[in-house]
Amino acid sequence: MPSAITSITIGKTQKSVNHYLGSPNAPQTLTALENKIDAVANSQQWTGVKNQPIPNPSDYNSTQLQKNRQLWNQQKLSHYRYTFRRSCFCAPKATEPAVIEVRNGKVVSITDANTGKPVGSEIFQKYNSIPKLFDVIQNAIARNASSLTVKYNPKLGYPTQINIDYDQQMADEEVYLTIEKLEAIN
Repeated sequence: MPSAITSITIGKTQKSVNHYLGSPNAPQTLTALENKIDAVANSQQWTGVKNQPIPNPSDYNSTQLQKNRQLWNQQKLSHYRYTFRRSCFCAPKATEPAVIEVRNGKVVSITDANTGKPVGSEIFQKYNSIPKLFDVIQNAIARNASSLTVKYNPKLGYPTQINIDYDQQMADEEVYLTIEKLEAIN
């Protein structure tokens, strides 16, 4: 996708922002500013192209979520397990990798990936199934998270990496989730 470079010079101080338009990480206010500059400057006079709004990262994330949720649902996997890891500023037990097993859409076990011993299910309640992970993404979009980056498995559609910074001005509320080794089970 194209990029937009926005620059301002005040006295001897200059600031430039290079915004790759395919990035879902740019603040929505930057996109709004770029659209406003195009409108005020009447960019159409130089490009010959009618001003078109710059894609909104939230729209991109919503589209990708819908597409991949649909792909996951087409798999009709109701018996599966995966390894889940959360990186955050939270209790150490909450960051240990866990193996989550789901049968008929219900969680049947959550075990420590290193020891195989059961772990407290309340720690993983928001993340203990693929549909709930899709809900985490949907919630971040609905809350207009400052930054949301999601990677999906291209074949099955489930998220493999979810990185969320809900508020750029707040420290230590970021969440980084990794989903790996997903396998269908009998």
